Amino acid sequence: MIRAILFDLDGVLVDTDTLHYQAWKELADRLGIPFTQEQGNRCRGISRMDSLEIVLEGSDRIYSQEEKEAFAQAKNTRYQQLLSALTPGHASPGAHVLLPELRRRGYRLALASGSKNAGLILERTGLGRWLDAVADGNLITRSKPDPQVFLTAAELLGVPPRQCAAVDDALAGVQAGRAAEMVTVAFGDAALHQAGDYNIQSLEEMLPLFPPLEAGR
Repeated sequence: MIRAILFDLDGVLVDTDTLHYQAWKELADRLGIPFTQEQGNRCRGISRMDSLEIVLEGSDRIYSQEEKEAFAQAKNTRYQQLLSALTPGHASPGAHVLLPELRRRGYRLALASGSKNAGLILERTGLGRWLDAVADGNLITRSKPDPQVFLTAAELLGVPPRQCAAVDDALAGVQAGRAAEMVTVAFGDAALHQAGDYNIQSLEEMLPLFPPLEAGR
């Protein structure tokens, strides 16, 4: 029986993928490197440094680790500037209805995101008040498809992984949920690939999947 639901952030609860792409594209332009939307899509659901390697694919230069860390920091600084304009209205459609309703139905809710900016995003959008725990990039050392972030979120909630559902829009995220032995709910792009145990295109579609829990269970 599912008792807890663990959500990815970018592309699920908040659509910040366009902001990630903008920040990476500005970095690539400064370096004179071509960077396409297809490459931007490949950056979804993976770590910042792994994303940087995708950005640098079009370069004929070999960069030092110090240079790469500086690039990643510059991108994150720009991304945080873009995040400062977020409001509750930037939450994904249905998020401000879904989360409190799931709480009312008795489910424990947590964030399971590799983002190190999750706290800022949750604060700006007002979504944090509905979450019982937050597992983000500041608590983990391995990015999806490794299951660490989902397992960390389950541990914070005190709920066994097999009693959790993992919601993610990236194939790497769905793979991570499956590796954690959780029920997987693929959203958006991952759902188009039929990657999850359940595949949805809107957050409202989750409500029939998770009926109210019986009291005391």
